[in-house]
Amino acid sequence: MGTPAVRPALLPGAFFDDEVLDMLQPLNNIPAEAPTPDFEALYLELRRREQRIYTDLQLARLPALPRGHIHRAEWRIRRQSAKRLVRYLAAKKRTLNILEIGCGNGWLAAKLADIPKANVCAIDVNRTEVHQAKRVFNKPNLQFFSGSLNRGRFGATQFDVVLFAAAIQYFSPLSEVLHGLLPWLAPKGEVHLVDSNFYDHFTVADAAKRTQEYYTGMGYPELADFYFHHRLDELEGFNYKVMHKPAGPVARLLKGSPFYWIKVMNNTETTSV
Repeated sequence: MGTPAVRPALLPGAFFDDEVLDMLQPLNNIPAEAPTPDFEALYLELRRREQRIYTDLQLARLPALPRGHIHRAEWRIRRQSAKRLVRYLAAKKRTLNILEIGCGNGWLAAKLADIPKANVCAIDVNRTEVHQAKRVFNKPNLQFFSGSLNRGRFGATQFDVVLFAAAIQYFSPLSEVLHGLLPWLAPKGEVHLVDSNFYDHFTVADAAKRTQEYYTGMGYPELADFYFHHRLDELEGFNYKVMHKPAGPVARLLKGSPFYWIKVMNNTETTSV
């Protein structure tokens, strides 16, 4: 997770230190804004207050958490969505270059790296969690990086999958982010927006108000400036498909997911909602 800035990525075989990445220019055509100097510190303080900083052992076991953990129910939902995503990508049965933007502590990237023929790059501006991810998840087809995203280092490389998992709310404007990423995709490549809320004109204002109240109540009102509430109509003009709609109140009682899964395609298939 991070700010409305795009994070860095590298394909297997290309290696740069984080300090070198920070010297590179921002990604062309994608809105990128460097986080304020104290953003990571504020974010980590909030994560600690929320009890979302995990030990290495806990991280290695995610999305499973022991009974009684305050976030166990939330991670049960994340586990369900991860299984759906992994099952969908594994069914392609071919080499996949995957880029996860906003990977946080890297738990999902590590799951994606278990897909046969997958090469995974995972990026976030949060250096502390990225360093933990590097320490916990050591796989030959998985690389973690922190810093700003830059297109030039990839040359002609094209990604089969670009993923935002519980992260697209930290990027804005949504349409500019997606337009900027489409040239990164292979001819039938896909951008996946997973585990995030989307709103309409009638609900977006209340959602923004709740977010501001939450961060203010936690003691970090300035963090609300880095959280964006996207509407579904912002996807108009893109070739997209809603892969999973949020469960209603009754379904949620049965452990249904309250989040969207949206696929944005870089091909000429028919749009489906």
